[in-house]
Amino acid sequence: ETNAQRRERLRLLALETIDLSKDPYMLKNHLGSYECKLCLTLHTNEGSYLAHTQGKKHQDNVKRRAAKEASEGPQPALAKPKVEYKKFVKIGRPGYRVTKQQDHETQQYSLLFQVDYPEIGVDILPRHRFMSAYEQRIEAADRNYQYVLFAAEPYETIAFKVPSREIDKSESRFWTHWNKDTKQFFLHLWFKPERSGPRQMGAPSLPPPLPGPPM
Repeated sequence: ETNAQRRERLRLLALETIDLSKDPYMLKNHLGSYECKLCLTLHTNEGSYLAHTQGKKHQDNVKRRAAKEASEGPQPALAKPKVEYKKFVKIGRPGYRVTKQQDHETQQYSLLFQVDYPEIGVDILPRHRFMSAYEQRIEAADRNYQYVLFAAEPYETIAFKVPSREIDKSESRFWTHWNKDTKQFFLHLWFKPERSGPRQMGAPSLPPPLPGPPM
């Protein structure tokens, strides 16, 4: 067993045994990423955040925080501000269209997602995020795939299963757009070229969208 395999096995085991919802330093932001409030670091998924918490930097900061709190004595508890959450009655899945394209010069493949939200809630903007195969609980985890999630109240969250290939995040190759008039959300992404030499992978095929977990 290689070190990488061992780290991955321990990470998956920790994900099953550690309740991150009780971690006082974890913050999930509006983009679906995870922040460590103690170390001021940003992580793309729960697995990445969990790996960070097992590292030396985080562990040292936890010890320093504990020592500081012990020296200062107990502090009065601060009242948590009440946050009112809007409640929506789900009205089903949105309509969608996915277009596959290829740039023959760069040998890159792209996916253009169009999601229709004609009954979107007032002052609600559609959101999207990427999810690893190990975060979702709908299917058996397959490291060859990742998921793209789309959410907008009062619609159900939907997820598309796409190849787990590196995405080109350059300005001309990755963009989103919300058309307030037509109530359509667009996401266009390009996969970086495969590094396997002259042999190129075929265009990614997409199964129907899966019901997505809450974002």
